[in-house]
Amino acid sequence: MAEIKVPELAESITEGTIAQWVKKVGDRVEKGEFIVELETDKVNAEIISEEAGVLTQILAEEGDTVLVGQVIAVVEAGEGAAPAPAAEPKAEATPAPAAAPAPAAAQTTAAPVVEETSNERVVASPAARKLAREKGIDLSAISPVDPQGRVRVQDVAAHGTAPAAAPVAAPVVTSNGPVIFAPAAETDRVTIEKMSRRRQTIAKRLLEVKQSTAMLTTFNEIDMTNIMALRKRKQEQFVKDNDIKLGFMSFFTKAVVAALKKYPYVNAQISGDEIHLNNFFDIGIAVSTEEGLVVPVVRDANSKNFAEIEKNIAELAAKARDKKLGLNDMAGGSFTITNGGVFGSLMSTPIMNGTQAGILGMHSIVNRPVAVNGEVQIRPMMYVALSYDHRIIDGKDSVGFLKTVKELIENPEDLLLNS
Repeated sequence: MAEIKVPELAESITEGTIAQWVKKVGDRVEKGEFIVELETDKVNAEIISEEAGVLTQILAEEGDTVLVGQVIAVVEAGEGAAPAPAAEPKAEATPAPAAAPAPAAAQTTAAPVVEETSNERVVASPAARKLAREKGIDLSAISPVDPQGRVRVQDVAAHGTAPAAAPVAAPVVTSNGPVIFAPAAETDRVTIEKMSRRRQTIAKRLLEVKQSTAMLTTFNEIDMTNIMALRKRKQEQFVKDNDIKLGFMSFFTKAVVAALKKYPYVNAQISGDEIHLNNFFDIGIAVSTEEGLVVPVVRDANSKNFAEIEKNIAELAAKARDKKLGLNDMAGGSFTITNGGVFGSLMSTPIMNGTQAGILGMHSIVNRPVAVNGEVQIRPMMYVALSYDHRIIDGKDSVGFLKTVKELIENPEDLLLNS
C-alpha cells in the first residue's frame, strides 16, 4: 500500500486546493503517473503516484484545501478495474429509488453521502462539481444544456436562479436618514463567485505592496518610428535565422537592462534596514492567463541576445497558458516589465511585483500629432510608466531611468551597441 501525500513544493507553500482528480477509485495507476492536479498560490502542480497499483481511496475531494504532507489518496497493489467501495458505486449502477422517510437523526447523517453518491453518477466538469458543492446543489437535479449530458459551470450557476420568492436586498434606514441596501443572497441580479486560491493570493500581495512601499509613478512617451522601421527591415531575415519573430519585448528588455546598469538602485530591494543592490538582471515578464497575472522570469537577460530573449519569453508564455509554469520559472526576478498595450491600455500605473523596487509599464502604440523639429507630424507614440519604491529610488534616478529607456528605444542602433 502506498499513500499519496501533498509534496513539498516550495518553502513558502504550505497548502493547496485539489483542482482535479484525473483518476477515480478503482482505476489502475502506473508508477509515476499523474493522478491529481493541485492548485497552489503560485502554480498548479501535478501529483504522481510513487507506486503502481489500484487507486482504492480518495481522501480529499475537488475544491478541498489540503496541507503539505497530508495523505489525500491510497494506492494498493492490484491490476485495476477493482470495484469501488460501497459508498462510491460505479457510474453504470442503476439509480436507487427515492429513499423512504427516515428518523431525523439518521437522515442528517446520511444526507451528505447520498448527495455525493448522486453527484458521482453525473458526468460533470471539475469546476461544475466544485461550484455545486459550494452551493449545496445535487448535480443529478440539474438539467444540462450539453446534448451529451455533461454538466458545466453555466448549468450549475443557472440552476435555481429564478425561485418563486427570490430574496431581495432589504433597505436599511440608518439613524442619519440615508437608505443603505444590505447585500442579498445570489439572485438573477447578482452572481456570487468564490475567488480562486490564485486570485486571493494576487489580491493579497498587491495590497501588501501598496501598504508596505512608498510607491510613486513617473511617465514618459516614446516615438516608436525608428524601432518599427528597424523591426520591419530585419523581420524576414530574423525569422529565417532564428525561427521566431522579432517583437518589441526583446528591445524593451535590452533597454531595461542597460538602464538598470546605469541606475542600479532601480535594480535593488529593501530588506529590513538594508538595501540589497542586485548584480544580476533577471527580468520578469508579466503574462496574463485565465486565472490571473503571472510573472515568469527571463534569467540573466544581460547575457542573452535578441533571439534568445524572444524564444525565452515565448516558451514562458506558452507554459503559463498551459499551466505548466514551475516555481523556478517565477522566483527571484529583480525587475518586471508589463505590457498593458496588448489589451488596448493607453496609460496606467502598474503596481510593483513583490519586493522589487520598480516595474515598467508599456502601453498601446497610437498615431498622434507631435512636434518634430518645429513641425507637427503624425508619429506612432507609446506612453511608458515606471512605478518605483520612493524609499530607495529618488526622482532623479526614476526619471533618468525612464529617459534612458526612451532614448534607447528611439535610437535602436545605440541599443544594439549596448548589447
